[in-house]
Amino acid sequence: MKKFILAVGLLSLAGGAFAAGKPCEELKSEIAAKLDAKGVSGYSLEVVDKGANGGKVVGTCEGGTKEIVYKRG
Repeated sequence: MKKFILAVGLLSLAGGAFAAGKPCEELKSEIAAKLDAKGVSGYSLEVVDKGANGGKVVGTCEGGTKEIVYKRG
């Protein structure tokens, strides 16, 4: 029973860290690396507040408060 309680406690701590989300710059550079690896050129990635218009949302960061937006050209 003690092992079960310990496991639940550890999982809840890990879940809290996961819910915090990645820093925007880290996620932005990961997305840029994937796009570059696919040969995509002539694009920009911008970090904006959630719900801001202006492009295709390709990622969310900082606990869902910000979005990474993809724009061609």
